[in-house]
Amino acid sequence: MMRRKKPGASSATFSMILVRAAPRDRRRALVQFGGGTVEAAIGRGGVTALKREGDGATPRGSMRLIGGYVRRDRVRLPPTRLPVMATRREMLWCDAPNHACYNRPVRAPFSWSHEALMRDDGLYDVCLVMDWNISSRRRHVGSAIFFHLIRPGYEPTQGCVAVSLPAMKRLIRHMRAGMVVKVL
Repeated sequence: MMRRKKPGASSATFSMILVRAAPRDRRRALVQFGGGTVEAAIGRGGVTALKREGDGATPRGSMRLIGGYVRRDRVRLPPTRLPVMATRREMLWCDAPNHACYNRPVRAPFSWSHEALMRDDGLYDVCLVMDWNISSRRRHVGSAIFFHLIRPGYEPTQGCVAVSLPAMKRLIRHMRAGMVVKVL
């Protein structure tokens, strides 16, 4: 549930998104932005400063938003300054540390380990890419750290940050490329 904005809070103060791990459940978090707070799911391994491929943890640190993908056949987003493109069936994300395209978008057919960006479960109906291990890649330190939609019951993610569709729609109105998502 979304809390009301504090009096005087404006979109001008909306320059960073804070993700704070919940004190009683390391697989949950509170996402704070522009005076509002929403619940989120994070990695099944909680938050870590030593992220490794496949550990299921959400990396601690500051990550800039790059852009994203939307299932336009399922979701209609409000206007945003964040670059988003329509998701198509052939869109994949390489998570194979030994491949030259590690932590990069790739196209099907692709025989190496990858994630499909068009999923039946709806998690990536809105999938925003954060700059974790992208602009300066290192093998085995995590790939595909996205800001996406939650599973029912706020089940933990594989290391991403996930919020409800209504929360995503409120957030995305204020998002832009380069905005920082800070995970504490």
